Amino acid sequence: MRIITLPLHPTKYSCNVYYLLGDWNKLDDVNTLIDAGVDDYAISQIDAVTTGIGQKKVSQIIITHEHFDHRGGVKFLKPKYDPKVFAFNKGEFIDIQVYDGMQVRLGDTEGIILHTPGHSNDSISVYVPSQGVIFTGDLPLMVSNNRETYTLSYYNTLKKLLELDFKDIYPGHGNPLLGNGKEVLARTFSIVSNSRIIQ
Repeated sequence: MRIITLPLHPTKYSCNVYYLLGDWNKLDDVNTLIDAGVDDYAISQIDAVTTGIGQKKVSQIIITHEHFDHRGGVKFLKPKYDPKVFAFNKGEFIDIQVYDGMQVRLGDTEGIILHTPGHSNDSISVYVPSQGVIFTGDLPLMVSNNRETYTLSYYNTLKKLLELDFKDIYPGHGNPLLGNGKEVLARTFSIVSNSRIIQ
């Protein structure tokens, strides 16, 4: 599986948009976007990528949560590429409502949808076991203050992710954590564990 981080919007607040492709552009690859950005900016970036003859540029879009900077672009991408759109909650343009543990094809490999509340109740992450990779949306990854209050759902999400085998984290904002993703998350979990936790 290839992971392409599309360029950020130059003038608008938006999220990272990840374009997942198979290694060899085979016809049965499922070209996938993780998040859609805020508007139609991703279209020119997607069209510039070579994906092979006869292949659908975008077969599916997985929205990590409903905030505007992650799903605003769906209304532009949907008519352009006619992808299936996955999200935790039902809504406009959403074709498939996902659930925790749901398996999904990504490029030329398999991924698992995980319900990971902490940033929002509908937040999901996408885990790719064969690559040791997790796409975490806006889940807070780098907490440094144990004098704050954190929710039990966030604590449980961190604990759940740390049970997985991974090394890289691709977040909704900021640079990917390559090679040290699990260590960063473990430090955050340690701090949260020693903080005030509420329901």
